[in-house]
Amino acid sequence: MEYLERIADKHLQTRLKAMGAVLIEGPKWCGKTTTAEQHAKSILRLQDPDMREDYLATAATKPSNLLLGDIPRLLDEWQDAPVIWDAVRTMCDKRGIPGQFILTGSNAVDKSQIHHSGTGRISRMQMLPMSLWESKESNGSVSLHDLFDNPTQEIEGVSSMSINDLIFSACRGGWPAALKFKKPQEQLMIAKDYIQSVCKEDISRVDGVQRNEKLTMQILRSYARNISTMAKTTSILADVTAGEKFDCTRPTIYDYMSALEKLFVIQDIDAWCPAIRSKTAIQSSPKRGFCDPSIAVAAMGLTPDVLQTQLKTFGFIFEQMCIRDLRAYSYDYFTSIGYYRDRYGLEADVVLHLGDGRYALVECKLGSREIDEGAEHLCELHRLIIEHNKTEKQMPIREPDLKIILTGGQYVYTRKDGVHVIPLACLKP
Repeated sequence: MEYLERIADKHLQTRLKAMGAVLIEGPKWCGKTTTAEQHAKSILRLQDPDMREDYLATAATKPSNLLLGDIPRLLDEWQDAPVIWDAVRTMCDKRGIPGQFILTGSNAVDKSQIHHSGTGRISRMQMLPMSLWESKESNGSVSLHDLFDNPTQEIEGVSSMSINDLIFSACRGGWPAALKFKKPQEQLMIAKDYIQSVCKEDISRVDGVQRNEKLTMQILRSYARNISTMAKTTSILADVTAGEKFDCTRPTIYDYMSALEKLFVIQDIDAWCPAIRSKTAIQSSPKRGFCDPSIAVAAMGLTPDVLQTQLKTFGFIFEQMCIRDLRAYSYDYFTSIGYYRDRYGLEADVVLHLGDGRYALVECKLGSREIDEGAEHLCELHRLIIEHNKTEKQMPIREPDLKIILTGGQYVYTRKDGVHVIPLACLKP
């Protein structure tokens, strides 16, 4: 299969030019190893069944021997021999040149065998499942980077994806392996296999603590039912214990959720709390989310056909797809993502902050009938910031650089109130 260029390719190249080694982190099956292979000159696969025992024996006696080879050298599944981390750090110091190693693997690492953090030698970067631009489904008629650089520019474009196309893409997910298959049913199997693997194996392997497979699935289902909402942990606990009589407490829920975060499965969004309302007015609970919308779909046992008749449910899943793609498109700006919601009903589904201080207020609206309401929210939030700055001269809040509505509709345009309406399938980095 032809390699589809990833946004991570550019980030990896940049880091290899600056640092001795790069660690690629992210959810399993998102394409970390395949991307690393495009940049490596030599590869060590620690899980090669023919060589595994020899590699582990070498790691136990002289791990530096495993680092010999053309650079950049890819050390795949390095966590099977954690001593490699310190060996890489030492070799980076010894050679004193950038671009020596790429490390990939899961997050299941015995950290007691690692003595140094790698700071200053090993750069960490995250990968996500594929965005619509990477899977060649978005036509990329609007660049998020260009829009930030020129917020008042005229934008135009037409999406080639229908609502049903978006539904299928969300159900399939951004898993590169799914694109290898031609039949839709085969593509949809990847997300189902993913959560089965998480529940059966990864949830216990991540830190060596044995956890219950069925309880893990119940938590994922509860998360899926509460996706894109501010559901409290107590609500998730009640949901989990209602169906199955698990002996589950709040500390247990926290433990499982922490493990799922380490696996990059769960990716909650924190609230943005500007001083434009009283603290009691602004909701501050995390918004529940996954690294990919297909996890929610698979956990709830939904199908594209079902979601075509349940567009309200798909609206929450669509928001997760928007967040996944926004993260991918703005990663090189050292982005942080939050949300705003208060008890007066004012909201912004996403507040996209760049590392240089610029930010965008974003609403995710599946249909055209919701666009007016979304634009009204964004403009009112902007107005409150302006009013705040009139009275709080010493602590002004930066006004939003962009106001965006991401839709499942067809047309790109800018409204008279300055809000950019952009179909998700027209966006690119």
